[in-house]
Amino acid sequence: MSRLTALLALFFLCLSLSPASSQITTDTLTIGYTRAAPFILLEEEDQLKGLSVWLWEKIAEDLQIPYEFKLMGFNDMLEALKDGSIDGSINPLTITSDRSKYMDFTHSFFVSNSTVAIRKNSSFQKFINYARSILSLNFLSGLFILMIIIGLFGLAAWWFERKHNDTQFRKGLAGLWDGLWWSAVTMTTVGYGDKSPKSTGGKVIALIWMFTALLFISGFTASIASTLTVNQLKWSPQGINDFKDQTVGCINASGTLDYLDTHFFSAVERYSGLAEGLIALKEQEIEAFLYDEPIMKYRIANDPDYQALEVLPVKFDLQFYAFAFPKARYEVKERVSQKILEYTENIEWRLILAEYDLSQL
Repeated sequence: MSRLTALLALFFLCLSLSPASSQITTDTLTIGYTRAAPFILLEEEDQLKGLSVWLWEKIAEDLQIPYEFKLMGFNDMLEALKDGSIDGSINPLTITSDRSKYMDFTHSFFVSNSTVAIRKNSSFQKFINYARSILSLNFLSGLFILMIIIGLFGLAAWWFERKHNDTQFRKGLAGLWDGLWWSAVTMTTVGYGDKSPKSTGGKVIALIWMFTALLFISGFTASIASTLTVNQLKWSPQGINDFKDQTVGCINASGTLDYLDTHFFSAVERYSGLAEGLIALKEQEIEAFLYDEPIMKYRIANDPDYQALEVLPVKFDLQFYAFAFPKARYEVKERVSQKILEYTENIEWRLILAEYDLSQL
């Protein structure tokens, strides 16, 4: 009887030690967030939506995690994660070595990069840039050479035609103008037919000029296009290093700011949020604003207040987004991290990415 009692006691002990469900905590977790569209959007009646919100709600439901959201400033949220006054954050936080010292990151759920926003050129500024290209030294020197060649062939044609075709190629200055006119319309292949050589010498000059003009005008056109392209590139930044000598803005305590500090960007203005930085850019307080590409691109594309701004095709600082938890919430972080892998590997994840016009690198 004593052996049976011992077995029953052991059986009930095992039942008490085994989890009754997949719930990993009975505490109501405080999950901090700050607005970061399209990952976290705050709609009317304080309803949250976005990629991060969708992912967290799925995971919390699966793991039966009770939670409440708390809206915070970005820097306050990082400090709260550090001292444990919140239990986690669903913001798309970039995994960095410095942050990893005082918080735990889940597996990454999105990979992106930083980019650059600048002010769009006005129509007047575009006209000025075009006019500068047209009035450049290369363009004017090419035009001068072209006029000389037109004049030389016009003079040669007039010299042969002045005695044999004096009705079309008159004598004196009027004849020189006739030759210049014929040379110009022949070069441009307009061919009005009002003037044409009659003499053998004039026809030879015409034949040489037609082929020469064809080659010359092709080269001249290519030169103009090249000049315009070069001048266009001069004011279109091709990489992040083009902004090292300019005053740029960035969000304080962000992963992008860490990149700028380690790559010796000296003239960097720090802002508490994206809206503050974009307003500074719009009001010409800074030359460019640097931040996470998907967040900044979504904000500029969907907010009419920033239609005067544009995002450049400049990519730098590869970033891995993840949820973050205080070190004391290691068990929660591990279970959430496993669920992130499960969700980001299925077709539903790709559909939700497409819904928010996001694409993974």
